[in-house]
Amino acid sequence: MCGIFATINTQPVTPSLLSGLALLSYRGYDSAGIAVINQNGLVRQRAQGKLENLSLQLEQEPVDGFIGIAHTRWATHGLPTERNAHPHMTNDVAVAHNGIVENCNALRAKLEAQGYVFESETDSESIAHLITFFYQQGMGCKAALQKALDQIEGSYGLVVLFKDHPDTLFAARKGSPLIIGKGDTGYFVSSDENALSHQAQQVLHLNDGAIACIQTTHLELLDAQGLKLNVEFQTLEQQNNAASKKGFQHYMLKEIHEQPDVFRRCWRHYFDSNAGHVQLPNITPPLRNFSRLTIVACGTSYFAGLTAKYWIEQIAGVPVDLDIASEYRYRNAPVDANSAALFISQSGETADTLAAMEYAKQQGQTCIAMVNVINSTMAHEADWVLPILAGPEIGVASTKAFMAQITSLLMLALAMAKDNNRLTAKIEQDIFEALNTFDQQLKNVLACDDDIRDLAHHLVDAKSALFLGRGFATALAEEGALKLKEISYIHAEAYAAGELKHGPLALVDENMPVIMIIPPDQLYSKNLSNLREVASRGGRIILISDAKGLEESREYIVGGLALPNVHQWLQPMLYVIPLQLLAYQCALLRGNDVDQPRNLAKSVTVE
Repeated sequence: MCGIFATINTQPVTPSLLSGLALLSYRGYDSAGIAVINQNGLVRQRAQGKLENLSLQLEQEPVDGFIGIAHTRWATHGLPTERNAHPHMTNDVAVAHNGIVENCNALRAKLEAQGYVFESETDSESIAHLITFFYQQGMGCKAALQKALDQIEGSYGLVVLFKDHPDTLFAARKGSPLIIGKGDTGYFVSSDENALSHQAQQVLHLNDGAIACIQTTHLELLDAQGLKLNVEFQTLEQQNNAASKKGFQHYMLKEIHEQPDVFRRCWRHYFDSNAGHVQLPNITPPLRNFSRLTIVACGTSYFAGLTAKYWIEQIAGVPVDLDIASEYRYRNAPVDANSAALFISQSGETADTLAAMEYAKQQGQTCIAMVNVINSTMAHEADWVLPILAGPEIGVASTKAFMAQITSLLMLALAMAKDNNRLTAKIEQDIFEALNTFDQQLKNVLACDDDIRDLAHHLVDAKSALFLGRGFATALAEEGALKLKEISYIHAEAYAAGELKHGPLALVDENMPVIMIIPPDQLYSKNLSNLREVASRGGRIILISDAKGLEESREYIVGGLALPNVHQWLQPMLYVIPLQLLAYQCALLRGNDVDQPRNLAKSVTVE
């Protein structure tokens, strides 16, 4: 969501701050700003809109120093205006904040009664005034900061400057990630590890409840009681290529085309190719101890979980409950002692999913985290971690992370089947052979750009679209509809095709594009019957199937794409690619910002 970048340095910091914000911009934002301490005290520049606007202001009115904080804001409290942009300042203090101050109205009323004047509509400004209130009572910087944090209800990733202390940068977190980087010329703080890759060689993920007091050559970590914590940096794996589009027009397109390599890297992590069998790393207790699995996630990760539900129940014979993270903990759902809960999040920082995991842990449930960022909060708090190894994903609309998630989930299903004696050596050998050549089949589908662009012309002027599938294709229909909504801004809904007669069929007419996903499986003939139902109502059908399906349906469809026949368990990985490309091409035809769709952010770190 919002992005934080800060530094204390032996070099002027404004170029570094702008560079950090640029690397955070993929997360989505609507305003940006920086604040530094120099000979004039605390000074700042803020701008509405893109970073180019902030850079232009800084050219016209330069500010610089050797310590500074910066922020890209995604509006929650208050309109996306310059006065609501971070950093927020008083005469003594400047803050940049990620998170939500849930008791901001009460704090604001209390501070206004003390004579403090607010200039913005944001919840974050109350933090600046609250710290100032305690500081002006004679408390030191650390004491004033800790006293303010004790009164904040909600979540925060926070960087703070004190005008009278230009030698120290303060950082604190609760529920919103912050990473400290150590470089040759000083320290850096960011809400995203990706933004540190060009300036730091080592990183430290700040623990929940911790405060960092950072000077140019020294770092002190304190817990909520003021006790010192150990400082342990890790080497930062450089991901410089993630910031390059490698010749592609958009990050999203680059990441779609990275999926064959992501798929291969992921399955080989969980499948011993020398021995020819699946093997999950270091899982204790064994999977056979659990008679039931709960999968909890949001958005695209939720649809990956829906795909896994079909696999785990069919292949491993283990019943699966699937929950939206933002609903799970508020139901006070009973927890089975013989069950485990799997939490899926690309970033490992998704606020709703983290809160759901915390609830499950409180209930004594074994928690598994499936994440892309192995140093994330979720990974640290889980009993087991299953990395998806997708690499940094810059595009807001997730593509390669979904591919890595469903690949990892298939490996989990196979491992559970093996533990339950449902995976024979013959089946395991068959799937190994299929896995070993599948990345080339993914590449062949990616070569169908022109065909998919032609299909997109049937969608580009639509106000609404329907996506239909059955079995695992129901999850793909949901994911396809989400992708179209996210980047083309066309309203789209997904249904299990068998539900047509229970309401959705009323929406179908000659103006309604209907995307049908019909792989060759046990529901093939039923799906083709559903297709004819749609055609008889005038629906404009785009079919994604095999060559036989397209041939049998040619007179009923306006266009389609024939995919190669693959092992049935690999069909979801194959069939999702045309849906991603269809949304991409449609958004391109409509002239939308594909990588940064309106109103959306890459990582949702607040409820």
